[in-house]
Amino acid sequence: MSRLTRPWLLAGVAFAAAASLVTAREQDGAGLFKSGVDLLFAAKPAESAEAFDELVKLRPAIEPELWQRGLALYYAGRYADGVRQFERHKEVNPADVENVTWHFACLARDADVETARKALLPVGDDARVPMKQVLELYRGEGSEEAVLAAADAGPESARRNQRCYAHLYLGLLAEAEGDEAAAARHMALAAGRYRMDHFMGKIAQLHCRLRGWKPAE
Repeated sequence: MSRLTRPWLLAGVAFAAAASLVTAREQDGAGLFKSGVDLLFAAKPAESAEAFDELVKLRPAIEPELWQRGLALYYAGRYADGVRQFERHKEVNPADVENVTWHFACLARDADVETARKALLPVGDDARVPMKQVLELYRGEGSEEAVLAAADAGPESARRNQRCYAHLYLGLLAEAEGDEAAAARHMALAAGRYRMDHFMGKIAQLHCRLRGWKPAE
């Protein structure tokens, strides 16, 4: 083998090794993400949060994307970490009212409701029903009745999903405010009568499971 070809061969080997390492890291990252989600829905939020922590260590650049980690942190009782996660998520998703509500819930539990309301994240237009009314309520300007009225409007085919979200975020707010009875009532409706099997619908079901509340049929 000539001296001219050997450096190119070494460079090729190095490139292949680097590519293999990147692929392995991507696979490890995907596995950690799946573990985080699976553990969360297995009602193991502390272990879920730890899996997401490992993912952030492995791939720190994706931390702002990980709103799922914020949910795990909330249910694990790591509220200050949850506050930071939802603040990071705002960087990549600035028009998501749900991000505002979970940030509020974490800060209310870490400090108090007044502090959470004063630090409410700014947010762009979220056209989903009933997010406008949910945001107004978290700001302290709206009402439960307005949230439910918005959820009950529009096509019948959309109302079940709208009601699920309405009761989920009414329940989350009630929990932040220390009203366990109202929190249980709303979460039970989101998890039962208006049950949805998308991610946030399953969060309502998980919330009831972790709190020992029976879904309302």
